[in-house]
Amino acid sequence: MRISGMVTSTDGAWPLQGVTVVVVGSTIGTVTNMEGRYEIDVPAIAKKLRFSYIGYKTVEVDIAGRTVIDVEMEEEAIEVKEVTVTALGIMKAEKATGYAIQSVKGEEIAKTPEVNILNSLQGRVSGAVITKTSGSVGASTRIVLRGVNSLSSDNQPLFVVDGVVMNNWNFGGTYNEGVNRGSGIADINPNDIESVTVLKGPNAAALYGSRAANGVIIIKTRSASTDHFGVTFNSTTTFDTPLRLPDFQNEYGQGTSGQFEFYDGQGRGINDNVDESWGPKLDIGLMIPQWNSPIVNGVRQPTPWVSHPNNIKNFFEIGKTFTNNVAIEGAGDNYSVRFSYTNTSQTGMIPNTDQKKNSVNLSAMASPYRFLALSVSGNYINTKSDNLPAYGYSGQNVMQQFLWFGRQVDVADLKQYEYPDGSKRNWNYSYHNNPYFTLYENLNGIDRDRLLGQTSATVKFTDWFSLKTGLGIDYYTNINTARSAYGDIENPYGYLGQSKRTFREINADFLFSINKSFSEDFGFSLNFGGNRMDQYTQTLTSYTTELSVPDVYTFENSRIPVTTMNYLYRKRINSLYYNGQIAWKNALFFDFTGRNDWSSTLPAENNSYFYPSFNVSAVLTDLFDLQSKTLSFAKLRAGWAQVGADTDPYQLQPVYRFNNGWNASTKIAQIYIPNQLPNPSLKPQRTNSLEIGADVRFFMNRLAVDLTYYSQSSYDQIISLPVTAATGYTSKIINAGRIENKGVELMVNAIPVKTRTGFEWTVGVNFARNINKVKELTEGLDQYVIGSYWSLDVLAIPGEPFGVLYGYDFKRDENGNIIFEDGLPKQGEFTKLGNYTPDWVAGISNTIRYKGLEFSVLVDGRCGGEIYSMTTTWGRYSGVLKETLIGREGGIVGVGVKPDGQGRYVENDVVVSAEEFNKAAYNNNIAYSSIFDASFIKLREVRLGYTFPKIGKSSIRDVSFSIVGRNLALLYARVPHIDPETAFSNSNVQGIEFGQHPTARSIGVNFSFKF
Repeated sequence: MRISGMVTSTDGAWPLQGVTVVVVGSTIGTVTNMEGRYEIDVPAIAKKLRFSYIGYKTVEVDIAGRTVIDVEMEEEAIEVKEVTVTALGIMKAEKATGYAIQSVKGEEIAKTPEVNILNSLQGRVSGAVITKTSGSVGASTRIVLRGVNSLSSDNQPLFVVDGVVMNNWNFGGTYNEGVNRGSGIADINPNDIESVTVLKGPNAAALYGSRAANGVIIIKTRSASTDHFGVTFNSTTTFDTPLRLPDFQNEYGQGTSGQFEFYDGQGRGINDNVDESWGPKLDIGLMIPQWNSPIVNGVRQPTPWVSHPNNIKNFFEIGKTFTNNVAIEGAGDNYSVRFSYTNTSQTGMIPNTDQKKNSVNLSAMASPYRFLALSVSGNYINTKSDNLPAYGYSGQNVMQQFLWFGRQVDVADLKQYEYPDGSKRNWNYSYHNNPYFTLYENLNGIDRDRLLGQTSATVKFTDWFSLKTGLGIDYYTNINTARSAYGDIENPYGYLGQSKRTFREINADFLFSINKSFSEDFGFSLNFGGNRMDQYTQTLTSYTTELSVPDVYTFENSRIPVTTMNYLYRKRINSLYYNGQIAWKNALFFDFTGRNDWSSTLPAENNSYFYPSFNVSAVLTDLFDLQSKTLSFAKLRAGWAQVGADTDPYQLQPVYRFNNGWNASTKIAQIYIPNQLPNPSLKPQRTNSLEIGADVRFFMNRLAVDLTYYSQSSYDQIISLPVTAATGYTSKIINAGRIENKGVELMVNAIPVKTRTGFEWTVGVNFARNINKVKELTEGLDQYVIGSYWSLDVLAIPGEPFGVLYGYDFKRDENGNIIFEDGLPKQGEFTKLGNYTPDWVAGISNTIRYKGLEFSVLVDGRCGGEIYSMTTTWGRYSGVLKETLIGREGGIVGVGVKPDGQGRYVENDVVVSAEEFNKAAYNNNIAYSSIFDASFIKLREVRLGYTFPKIGKSSIRDVSFSIVGRNLALLYARVPHIDPETAFSNSNVQGIEFGQHPTARSIGVNFSFKF
């Protein structure tokens, strides 16, 4: 029998959307749509329907043979009844948690989908610093919760998908150059996500063990939500254009000292091997032989010397992403099944770059007996790309070329990159490939198959005692390929490389659970379990830098011995753990956890380490009966936790390795010991955390404020320390260093307007400030190099924040004035220039709903932190950026002082050319000139959509159309030419940039329906 009806509010008589309607005594249920209407199929034996909605009193209604049941629900003082996912997948009432947790619903992610789900969390999660490396296809994204804790790890949280720990390693890192092939989390399909729960610190994540020191992100995929057969279809199409490109000058072309004439692009003409734009003035009627000028009787003819202002802008194509998802689901009294398939096809803004992904998700649950529940879920993902772009200071990065460029060159004319005889057609033959040759001949591919799966069984011995056992696996094979064609500027005889990584992690676990109330006021729960984690990684890499025959990309075609490398890693962690809660009057809660790990990567005397946590929370409104329509809910919480961390395999004893022979003809491989000295006495890294917070809600949940303060200290860091080569090694592994993070997180959610007609305006604000400091390293070590780029170092220094930027300033007098000699600034001291960590991050969302219409806007930003932009350095050195027009006519007098020859300084008045000044002030030796404030504000997301609850009398329902925009505008930025939200990779080395692939401004449409 099918029952339908409408649910409204008693005092306002407006419809209530999202009311849960359940057949009492069964799992059959549904929710009301935007008009407050519902339909539900009930069995003949059903007696009652239960209607529940947050902020309203639960209602039970007798069915009594009726097919139409309308219900009015009465508001009540809010009691937090929502259930949230905590560590190990244990479900808890939100009011009973003693630490900060934040969840994002899958619906929010699906409405404005990104290929990488981390990008969908930008501006939505308090305390999360999320950085997308670029707008190119396949690019990785970095997320850090509550600051950096480790000197050596990437500091990203642990990812858990349906109880399966997911490996988030990079598939191809860039560091300062290379190909960004993304990281593991990008394999998760956004269309399959039901919720994302962020456990921000050790207090929430302690039960997850060694890998949870940086927090945990729990992803729950969708399961069947209907009691009958149902189909959901979702389709999204987006179009990408560059958000921001450098501001190029269009008044002077290629050359130096105002002179240029092309002969062969290799120096036989006048400055024709120069890749700078300090040449003759454009658009004044000059006729100059150029790279594409016709040749008559062996002589290259003069052609008009003119500008092409949009040559770089027009180089980029419109990127396209097509995502189509179909899900089929069904459920009965004791089973549910959901199957989903998603196809995603991307073409990048950079020509001939792409990525294709096919994802399959299966979720099934069954309860054949009252005491037994079985579940199985799996995600299979195949990711392929024929070509991904290169990054950084590399001849394969086309963005680098545009910063060393002749501004008179028409990029469109370079599309034909070969002459009929096969020779290369290019504007410069000394330093650069033709950019189209790079993108169409030098290809960087990927092919990855991945399986994430779990199976579990829960046996319920009594109403209060149960056992859950499970097995989870994360398995993938990833093949990276790279090739360069004959004639490449860096590999004249071509290049071929292939790397295959096979990864497997299996987690087997068990969990005994006790949940019992001993009286009306006293409740108790206890969970005790264990886990075995086995991890296996094998990487096989082969490459050759010379091919015998052009365009034949096989290793058999190598003209030199092929270099091969093979790495095998195994790791095991055995664990026992417990967690429990004591509850009094369902208002005062005391939580405790403990976990002991035994890691194979630590020595026997140190491989067992225990870490506990304690949390207490009090719902004041319940304890003291303070509930009213003004103060709806108030909870205070506090806790302390400790987590431990181990290290990578093979850090304890020397390991022999094999290398190629000393020359090409020898058949005997070299055997050697690596340059890093192991440490047989390593100890586990530890992190202690203190957290206090408050959750207060007012006016029947119309205003909710959640405030958290935390303090974390991480010590006994496991790092690689440089040592003198006289020891026979260049580095050694030690325990050293202590890092502290202190901060506040604020979340505010409000409903300023809610009318009887169905109009509703909601506002969400999140803010987080983290103060990070390196407290100590080790005796005799005053700094630790995290990374470097040209003359700039990214350092950890005691007393300074993590990631301080050190480089050379200008030479200055005692008053801080720049000292000029012969009109040019000189290099000064190596000093602190900034720090890449922002002072605070924030996001503001606004959503307006009226019946089926929904309009939302998300703005987010960061304040503070610096970035070193080599785009500015080399762009000014080479004369391509707009600022280099200053002084082209008449010269430049630098602001500062000069020596007067008598030991004093006077105001500088020496005129130098713009070319001389920019090359002296902007070069790889002086980092100061290219350090900028990295603060920004972005219009992150705009969405306008309409949902039709039902199409006539058909079974088609929830038909939704929406227009979606992402990264629409950079509303505020202090750094020129680039989007400050950028990085080479998602590693610890942040705050440096060159040849940035532009962020993608995306505009698209989304369409979905159910039946």
